[in-house]
Amino acid sequence: MNTSARMEQLEVLVIELGVLRQQHRDLDDAIHALQEKGPSSDVLTIRRLKKQKLHLKDRIAALEDRITPDIIA
Repeated sequence: MNTSARMEQLEVLVIELGVLRQQHRDLDDAIHALQEKGPSSDVLTIRRLKKQKLHLKDRIAALEDRITPDIIA
């Protein structure tokens, strides 16, 4: 893969990472809003949102690993 194609692929990954981070923040905000409603809030919905948030966290970590070059000391 030439340098130009590698840079373009890296830019796409950085943009995707930004989108995933925003989705993660949005889920966090939604979870907090539901929890503030009190104990009568939808526990199953909160659980589902937390699971989605964890999945996003894993995807973010995987993308960060792809973007950050391995440094051998």
